[in-house]
Amino acid sequence: MASKFERFASAGKGNGLRATHDIHAGELLYTAEPLAYCVSNTCAKYFCHSCFSRRETLLRCSQCKVARYCDVTCQKQAWSDHKRECKCLRSLHPRIPTDSVRLAARIIFRLLSPSQTSPGLCSLEEHESHLCDMREERREGLSQLSSMLQLYIQQEVPNIMQELPAVDPLSLLAKLTCNCFTVSDGELQEIGVGLYPSMSLLNHDCRPSCVMLFEGETLHLRAARDMRPAEELTISYIGSLAPTRDRQTQLEEQYHFTCQCQRCTTADMDPMMLCGEEEAWTPLREAIPRLENLQTHGDWEELLQECSSLLAPMGGAVPAVPDGNVYRLRVTDLALDACINLAQWDRALAYGTITLEPYRQYYPDPHPAHAIQLMRVAKLQHFLVHLGDAQHTLRLAYDIMKVTHGNQHPLTSDLIRRLEECRAELDRA
Repeated sequence: MASKFERFASAGKGNGLRATHDIHAGELLYTAEPLAYCVSNTCAKYFCHSCFSRRETLLRCSQCKVARYCDVTCQKQAWSDHKRECKCLRSLHPRIPTDSVRLAARIIFRLLSPSQTSPGLCSLEEHESHLCDMREERREGLSQLSSMLQLYIQQEVPNIMQELPAVDPLSLLAKLTCNCFTVSDGELQEIGVGLYPSMSLLNHDCRPSCVMLFEGETLHLRAARDMRPAEELTISYIGSLAPTRDRQTQLEEQYHFTCQCQRCTTADMDPMMLCGEEEAWTPLREAIPRLENLQTHGDWEELLQECSSLLAPMGGAVPAVPDGNVYRLRVTDLALDACINLAQWDRALAYGTITLEPYRQYYPDPHPAHAIQLMRVAKLQHFLVHLGDAQHTLRLAYDIMKVTHGNQHPLTSDLIRRLEECRAELDRA
């Protein structure tokens, strides 16, 4: 596809990307393959390590016992990337390195085979490590990972400084913490991590002009709204459902800059995000890390019990927290997830319906998270034979998804199929 953007020096931000032509909402601007990628350890048993497809049954590598594949075809396609890795994994068995160490190793193996790399808008060497900006404890943590990386690749690269003098393991790991992307499925669930050097040029905005979606390991960059020539292309590095102080803290700690976007300078969404009495919503905020841990471990009964307790009317002198409060919204989302996993469909729909108005207000531009939330609720409405509601919600989801995902995305195709089923069932009713 013809490029409609260019690299430029962005004032106060270093490099960036800007439009060179008129760009329309939903337009596919760039498709990128990673320099290197790997499935996250938490997902390693459920997703193919080659194509990132989810499968009930996967073939396991007979040598390292870690890598898993859909079939022999995927295994053969992955062998050029897995060959060196396999030997390293065997050397550490039964230990498995962290995602960042495995990704760094795959980058090193790729750099040792220059024919497998192709130049783009930005090279790995141009990436900032920000080591000098990091707190001492974080540098110490990266130093420990660097030692693990060198131990891990010892079998294949016994002397990295001799074989790749331009690559310092500590600096490489630091670059990855600031520049790698979480690879997610169509429903925004994490699958793995990858480094896409050219896309690292995209700067952050809490109300971005572009969105990124993945199909397998392939990255697609789409315009979330119309843009004029010279307008900067931006993405959001973090989740936007957080008040200004929380967003800025996360950006400063992980990416080493203070966000000066319009949403941060005006804090225009904070009154809604923090609505209600602080003494009422503080317990919700403090409980979220614990609740997310229960979600990660699939403790659905306990998760639902705790969420229900937190969302119940408090009584007494403490007023209820409004549904739009971001901490209450997050707990409601977790309760929805628990209900779905426990097959409590009516209760799940009740929780899901509560979230729709806050999502609409928090995402004024087309955003994948809003579309996914609408589709989750629509599936529940359809299953419970609320056909009119399901049709309406699916249409709202489609209006967003045709921009964020595009009509060719598998999830959009699934949505269209469900919409046609709803229409047919309503005609028969």
